[in-house]
Amino acid sequence: MKLIKKNVNRLINYRQKSFLFGQKSYICKYKNKEMKKYKTIDDSNVVNEPIALYGYQNFDDAGVFKIIDIAQKGISFKFFDNLVKKFPFTFQEWAEFLHISGKTLSRYQKEEKTFDTLQSEKILQIEMLYTRGEKVFGSAEHFLIWLQTENVALGKTKPQDLLGSSFGISLLMDELTRIEHGILA
Repeated sequence: MKLIKKNVNRLINYRQKSFLFGQKSYICKYKNKEMKKYKTIDDSNVVNEPIALYGYQNFDDAGVFKIIDIAQKGISFKFFDNLVKKFPFTFQEWAEFLHISGKTLSRYQKEEKTFDTLQSEKILQIEMLYTRGEKVFGSAEHFLIWLQTENVALGKTKPQDLLGSSFGISLLMDELTRIEHGILA
């Protein structure tokens, strides 16, 4: 019983205070007039998120806002047709990437329509992927071969099979970054 009472008194006599001094936070324990300082690191205002996560590491804010503006206005079929010529994909495959039917894509071609925002974003992402792949592999031909070849690092799938999803395109951008830095698997 005496031991419990002694520990309770000890707890009552010790007080803890925490205070912020400049950018450093301190926790002080004191008994009457004695003080010990314990330094802690306050990293609550530090961002630990890599910029490469967003896939737009080569753009400043103004560049990203331009891309958003272009996507919102819509991509013309003429721009899209120039992109189609760079890739060995059929119109049906492009329709699947853009989540529209082949007939709708043919109608866009016939009427020279502008794509809506979501389809325009996907077209721009694929264009950015092409530019990045061409830079990493040194030529468009080598990039297109990689795009059509089964890849172990991507779970034995062909990279082109991931073009229908924004997450897939982001994964391909990440994989190109790994290849650029020599991390192959």
